[in-house]
Amino acid sequence: MPTPADARRKPTIRDVAAVAGVSRGTVSRVLNGGRWVSPEAQAAVEKAIETTGYQANHHARSLATGRANSVAFLLTEPHHLLFEDPTFSRLLRGALDELARRSMTLVLLVAGTADERARIATYVTGGHVDGVMLISAHESDPLLDGLIAAGVPTVTCGAPLGHLADVASVAIDEVEAARTLTRHLISQGHRRIGMITGPPDTPGGRYRLAGFREELGERFTPALVAPGDYSRESGRAAMRALLAAPERPDAVFAASDLMALGALETLREAGLRTPEDVAVAGFDDAREAATANPPLTTVHQPFEDIAAQMVDLLVGIIDGGEVAARTLPGSLVVRDSA
Repeated sequence: MPTPADARRKPTIRDVAAVAGVSRGTVSRVLNGGRWVSPEAQAAVEKAIETTGYQANHHARSLATGRANSVAFLLTEPHHLLFEDPTFSRLLRGALDELARRSMTLVLLVAGTADERARIATYVTGGHVDGVMLISAHESDPLLDGLIAAGVPTVTCGAPLGHLADVASVAIDEVEAARTLTRHLISQGHRRIGMITGPPDTPGGRYRLAGFREELGERFTPALVAPGDYSRESGRAAMRALLAAPERPDAVFAASDLMALGALETLREAGLRTPEDVAVAGFDDAREAATANPPLTTVHQPFEDIAAQMVDLLVGIIDGGEVAARTLPGSLVVRDSA
């Protein structure tokens, strides 16, 4: 008969193994990500964990393995964009869900200034996390070079410009997605198509412009290209610049939905209708795109899936796996704005 002391005793790996009918080594492998475990054994261990109420001692495991059992979600943008740009919250949610499934912790780091990047580089390379999910990487930023030099496992969201061969990444095919959206604008009869670009040292800034140029070919007009930084305000300013061009565009492709929403606001202020006077399309399929006035034509990016794939790839690299680039599908979403 169980004693009161037995009732108070926390269940152990030995208890889980006994209930599941497997070895303690199998339970340990399940707790550490499920590598080299059959689906049947995985299911049995997961059921036994639920039955026994077992909770892993992550601190003890970290001491034994020399790992922190956590990864960093590192955003290299100004702090306000973490809350303003909805794509970051979707990536964050996807990463949290996948890490929770693996009983790992996420550490959120935002490095919007040179001083912040220096402090965070010291923190990350000091062994406080096992790896880094680098969000919105800039080619001109030395932070990625520092992570590589320190041997920190890293996966980028989007192609790591300047490090395509030696840093893992997850992204959609941004060139092809931009071509598809531009092709749609052409199919609607638009002939003077402008673009609001992202920063040229980011994959979105570079590859979306490349796809736009490729699809337009000889119809590409440099005077109808205005720079932005993915923010709503930069979309407003860029749209004002495009309206002041010698020939006003009849359609505009903004490299992010936030910039497209800013462009819509400028057009309304100028007394112009969308899409009748100027059609507008965005990129990302942010939550606000479907409720904009008018609803925004855009490219859907599966951000939650991208984040989950980043975690999977990063954990594999931490465990000694190979660096790889994964490409997920993007898709055109046609709404009323274009």
